[in-house]
Amino acid sequence: MSEEFNMELIDSTMKTIRTGEVVEGTVIGVKDDEIILNIGYKSDGIITKAEYSNEPNLDLTAKVSVGDKMNAKVLKVNDGEGQVVLTYKRLLAEKGRERLEEAYNNKEVLKAVVTQVVSGGLNVTFEESRIFIPASLVSDIYEKNLEKYAGQEIEFVISEFNPKRHRYIGDRKQLLVAEKLEKQRELFERINAGDTVEGVVKNVTDFGAFIDLGGADGLLHISEMSWGHVENPKKVFKVGEELKVLIKEINGSKIALSLKFPESNPWLNANEKYAAGNVVSGKVARMTDFGAFVELEPGVDALLHVSQIAKEHIDKPADVLSIGQEITAKIVDLNEADKKISLSMKALLTEEAENTAEEESIEE
Repeated sequence: MSEEFNMELIDSTMKTIRTGEVVEGTVIGVKDDEIILNIGYKSDGIITKAEYSNEPNLDLTAKVSVGDKMNAKVLKVNDGEGQVVLTYKRLLAEKGRERLEEAYNNKEVLKAVVTQVVSGGLNVTFEESRIFIPASLVSDIYEKNLEKYAGQEIEFVISEFNPKRHRYIGDRKQLLVAEKLEKQRELFERINAGDTVEGVVKNVTDFGAFIDLGGADGLLHISEMSWGHVENPKKVFKVGEELKVLIKEINGSKIALSLKFPESNPWLNANEKYAAGNVVSGKVARMTDFGAFVELEPGVDALLHVSQIAKEHIDKPADVLSIGQEITAKIVDLNEADKKISLSMKALLTEEAENTAEEESIEE
């Protein structure tokens, strides 16, 4: 039997392959830059690193081992040196496009790692297909810095599928919006006016603070921050701070909050603490021409009329008092219904003078 006849016999037992065909092979060698496959053909198949994956700094020896079974697509039956040129990544990409089309039609939520932050958005790779997520669809709020997403695994849906133009657009925003709406629905189902709930300070303004209640934000107005006077909310609260707040009112999607808990109302026992005749101490909070307002405790101010500051005549309170000054006075009147208290330093001074005179008389 001639050598030529032997070769023809061998060739007749080998399968035929065509460009574009998907073949199965067994890994018989792995190098730094290529994988060698026995594909049951007269020539071995070669998959270069570039045709295996787009992954940067790829180590083929860590991905593939001798004896592994692989499917690949034929790029060239003969590369000029008698070897079959194969591609693995393009086969995966084709399967990936089919998978993307299925996900697009079914509105399926996909997961992928952000491989690149580019001008105007993010690139993610899903089964060898590159998907672009525009900055406007990355979040439901404006994101100034997209770099924080680099290397992160994120969820998204396919909002545009155009294989002819290799255009695949992802949308993360609609998932976040849907999630917030669901949380909002659950929140409003379980809360009622009068409930005490926990929240996190989300933003602080001159007129109040917005508190994230886990599904919706509530407004804590400056007038509801304390039983006392709050001059600047930004000096009282910090973003990220955790708070227990009282739900004062729910009006549609608006939630009004308060830190004025009923049990801490300073006027609850006012008839005992601030009964007429009691001697109290306080701090001068503000002054007018007719008198000074003294804070006895947060939420309780009392009027010290100019005529009740001293035994002698005083033109205006600022002549003898200053803001922040601690004073001691006698309560001469309590109007609990109108939350008004009247003080007198004069009465206390007069009483002290009378007691001193009486003591001196007794000694004499």
